[in-house]
Amino acid sequence: AKSSKWYFYDNGIRNAVIQDFRPATMRSDMGMLWENYIISERLKRNAYAVEDRQLYFWRNYNQQEVDLVESYAGQLSAVEIKYGESSRRQKPKAFDLAYPDASFSIVDRDNYLEFIC
Repeated sequence: AKSSKWYFYDNGIRNAVIQDFRPATMRSDMGMLWENYIISERLKRNAYAVEDRQLYFWRNYNQQEVDLVESYAGQLSAVEIKYGESSRRQKPKAFDLAYPDASFSIVDRDNYLEFIC
């Protein structure tokens, strides 16, 4: 893996590491903050529910990616996390070819509570 993605349980720690405490309206990294928030809250939700779900980030050599891949009870779920509007509403083709039985969903500001609660 040439590049990796790091997530924090607390976005405040992330902000301290990158030394950026500007208000959300002035941030150029809201998509990354949102993704970090959703994943950290999903981890907490899974722990509270005592569900042994494995969480992964998937990217291929052509830079197609899936923000979150969750493995649970023999099933894979691909999740695209979007803060803003997105034109992509389907699994990346390479992921779909490799994992045709995986479900796919979009988590955004309209439906995130269903995903993290």
